[in-house]
Amino acid sequence: MWKDLIQNISTECVYGEPASIEDIEVLEKLFSIQIPKELRSLLYETNGVNEGYGCSLIWSIEKIIRENLNLGDRMEDVYIPFNNLLFFADAGNGDMFGYSTSDRSINQHDIYVWNHENNQRAQIAPSLKHFIEDWISGKLSI
Repeated sequence: MWKDLIQNISTECVYGEPASIEDIEVLEKLFSIQIPKELRSLLYETNGVNEGYGCSLIWSIEKIIRENLNLGDRMEDVYIPFNNLLFFADAGNGDMFGYSTSDRSINQHDIYVWNHENNQRAQIAPSLKHFIEDWISGKLSI
């Protein structure tokens, strides 16, 4: 489903091998959160998606873990804490995309962008599907 959706917009994307149930469990245990079904199904189909020119469209589980852990360590003294966001992609300019978290869960499918220059967070898409469609097609810009 996800590969078909992406290929209908761009034929230049490169897909990772599917994630395993164990990979998803590691991510969820590490952050004490249950990821949304839409992200889970995408990762089961392809553990990360790169655009043809090397930029990530959706991070792999390994990168989701690394970037979220690094953010907490690097920027705790500079920005408002990030414990209410789970990032899964970036814009290539320092801004990142993620889900809003609350009480160890993600209750909404809205996608947010974090602006690294002013520490603002804004809702930019009502779902992962809309985010992918709009980001690849250029309807969404940061």
